[in-house]
Parts: sequence; structure tokens; C-alpha cells
Amino acid sequence: MSKNAVRVLVTGAAGQIGYALVPMVARGAMLGPDQPVILHILDIEPAAEALNGVKMELIDAAFPLLKDVIATTDVVEACTGVDIAVMVGGFPRKEGMERKDVMSKNVSIHKAQASALEKHANTDCKVLVVANPANTNALILKEFAPSIPEKNITCLTRLDHNRALGQISERLDIQVSDVKNVIIWGNHSSTQYPDVSHATVTSSDGQKPARELIADDQWLRTEFIKTVQQRGADIIKARKLSSALSAASSACDHIRDWVLGTPKGTWVSMGVYSDGSYGIPSGLIYSFPVTCEKGEWSIVQGLKIDEFSRTKMDATANELIEEKSLAYSCLN
Repeated sequence: MSKNAVRVLVTGAAGQIGYALVPMVARGAMLGPDQPVILHILDIEPAAEALNGVKMELIDAAFPLLKDVIATTDVVEACTGVDIAVMVGGFPRKEGMERKDVMSKNVSIHKAQASALEKHANTDCKVLVVANPANTNALILKEFAPSIPEKNITCLTRLDHNRALGQISERLDIQVSDVKNVIIWGNHSSTQYPDVSHATVTSSDGQKPARELIADDQWLRTEFIKTVQQRGADIIKARKLSSALSAASSACDHIRDWVLGTPKGTWVSMGVYSDGSYGIPSGLIYSFPVTCEKGEWSIVQGLKIDEFSRTKMDATANELIEEKSLAYSCLN
């Protein structure tokens, strides 16, 4: 028996990440190879023609799972009846802009979109915020969509998680699929803390700690962390454009694991609403290690935190507290 189609909203769909993301969703990379989808694609009025071009290409690709495409510049139409919302659209920082200016623009965007989701999306809609500053944008969205459960509003740190997996696999010259359980703590920014303390590698001798195989704590505590933190900037330098393919792919990974579940014994990183776990203040959207089952995420508990990790985790939490304060000042 065929499944009912799931309605997936992608905002900023005419942009780089959106353009990379929508075919992945239509091909089944997000929700599985047997799950039909209806794509709702939204962008701003000046991008309306480009958005229509994206719709034309989606039709031309003849994706078997794609049941319909609703392309619109109307936020209410875009949000109506959606089950999953991937918020890619935001205001990028431009040269000469202060952080508060960027924050102010993004607060107003996410406030308007939150109101539309609140009134028109399905009550159990799952939301993933990709647009930066992702953690704080998600927090604003949560504030203005109070009827959407707080556990349903998340932000993307899976890209950072995947970058960390990639760096370890490159260092050890192994398949990335043989590395698991890295952690991204905190903010999707240059203060994030990529942590390999609990990561493992599958070898011919079974599971081994990644740290033991790398056998270079100096590299793990310096260059590795910096590479993951700065990877987005390095890609902009190389491509003259920001990460799009990898961001779209990790957004699919985030939603897929959330909806379909994480493999047994494996966790992933998601920006979620803090409940005070690991001494992180509640009231922040903070990246934690999580497992997912039956459409629900749970923070992995009981991991040992050393002094080095504690300092890094607190530093990124402090940045989020500052961002939250800045964002709330933009509301007044």
C-alpha cells in the first residue's frame, strides 16, 4: 500500500543550498526511498522568476516520489499543511555590516515565518533551521511559534558533525562510514567544540577509540578543532561561494535520522532546546549528541566530560547567551 505524501517546506529555495537540497528531498534522500513528498518551495519576491525555474527543473527531472511542487513567495501558502520545514532562507552578512544589523534582519524574517508556521503548519511539524545564526534563529522561531512543541524546533549542526567525521577519516585514511560518535557541542559558529573523546572507529579488530588510533592529542586539540570550526570559511575562500552541497546533504541526514531513527549504538549532533544537560543553561538552542527513535530525539546522557571539554563547552554556551541577548534586544 502506498504511503501518504509528506509535505516538506524549503525556504530560500532559489538560493544555492535550496537548489542543492530540493532534488535530494525529491529523490528520497531525506525521508527514504518509498516516501512520496510534496515540495513547498518559498523565496522572496525578487527571486520569484528563479524560483519558478527551480519548479520547472523539478518537474523536468521526473522524480517518481515527487507528487507535487508548490512554488510561492507567499509565506502563508508555503507553510500551509507542512509536516517538515527546512528554513534555509535568511539574510547573509554583507561587508561593513555589524552583527546586530544581521541579527535584526534575521530576527524579523524568522519571526514572520514562525507566525505562519504557528497558524498554518501541521501541529506536529518538525522544523530545521539552517540559515545563520542558526541556533539563535531557531530560538526566535520557537518564541513566535509557541504551539509547535519545543522538541520539534532544531538547528543544523550535522554539517559540522559530518565535517568532523570527514577529518578523522582523512587523517586515518579510512572510510568515513567506519567513524562514529563524534560530537559537536554548542553553537554553529567558530566557537563550536568538535569533540572526539567518545568517537570510535570500526577496524578489523572491532571498535577502537578514535583518539587512541590517531595517537596525537596535540593535533586533536588544535588543528582538528580549528579545521572543523573554520571549514565553512575555507570553502568560501576556495569556491568564492558558501557551502551548499554539503549543507544540503547534512540537512537531509538530520531530518532522516530524526524521522527514521539513528542506528543502534550511534549518536549524531543536533542543535536542540537545552534542558540543562551537561550544565548547559536551559533556554538555549545548543548542539548536543542525540539518539533518535520513532520521530523523537533524546540527549545522550552520562558522557564523561574532561576539563578541556568543559572549558570549550562553556565558551560556546557563553556566545549563545550573548547572541540570545542581542536577538532579544532586536525585538524591542
